[in-house]
Amino acid sequence: MTTSAPILAVWGFGGGELLIILIILLVLFGGSKLPSLARGLGQSIKEFKKAQHEDDPATPTDPKAAEAKKTEPSDKSGAN
Repeated sequence: MTTSAPILAVWGFGGGELLIILIILLVLFGGSKLPSLARGLGQSIKEFKKAQHEDDPATPTDPKAAEAKKTEPSDKSGAN
């Protein structure tokens, strides 16, 4: 099975299936709504990736915050 997009190969989508899905989307939403739907989907993906990187402690997004975290003394005595 060879496809142009490896992620789609997981679900077994080929060119014909993608064309049918595109036609169904065009009929359901109309030509004028598809660009706004695609734009919204792209923004959602971008926000999701941004949130993933913010939650990941290995990749800090703010260099000042990362530097402050390095210089911040840690209390390992366990006393509250």
